[in-house]
Amino acid sequence: MAVGLIVAIVVVLLVVGVLVMLPRMRAKAEQQKAERELQSRRAAVADRHRGEATRREREAEMAEQKARIAQQEAEKGRAEAQLEHERAKLHDRGMADDELIADHERDRFAGVTDVDGDGSTTDDRARRDMGRDDDRDGVDDRRETETTPRAATDDGTSADYEQGREDERRDEDGDSSRFRRTAAADEERARH
Repeated sequence: MAVGLIVAIVVVLLVVGVLVMLPRMRAKAEQQKAERELQSRRAAVADRHRGEATRREREAEMAEQKARIAQQEAEKGRAEAQLEHERAKLHDRGMADDELIADHERDRFAGVTDVDGDGSTTDDRARRDMGRDDDRDGVDDRRETETTPRAATDDGTSADYEQGREDERRDEDGDSSRFRRTAAADEERARH
């Protein structure tokens, strides 16, 4: 009986221990369950915020791209407006009359516009005649001629100038040799 009594006491103690420990174990299990649920809610909310942040970043990038496009379109619009202003100035000055007149109408407008029958304006002719672009290659031909030194007289004036003055005096005296070349003038021109 002593062994049976010892076994019964041990069993009673174990049952009492389990009964005492059971509420603590339940409380701990509920606490762990609550922690897991809270962690799950935190993760869900964090994922939702991350998704929202990613969506807003994409929208911001799209807005920035649209703003860059709008800026470039605005600059393009300004450039086109400036181009139209420049074209208007050309037309105001009569320097683009060749765009307004068809080839078959050139004779009709010959006395009214600055456009010749060959399509060049008087401005183009003036540039060619003044030696700016004789060969129409887009290069100012005066630079080539200006670098060549001209022969000067004792007082520093050029020989061409003196020849012109002499021709004017002859013209005033009735001598019509203004456009005749002299051998000295031809030599002078050959040196340049």
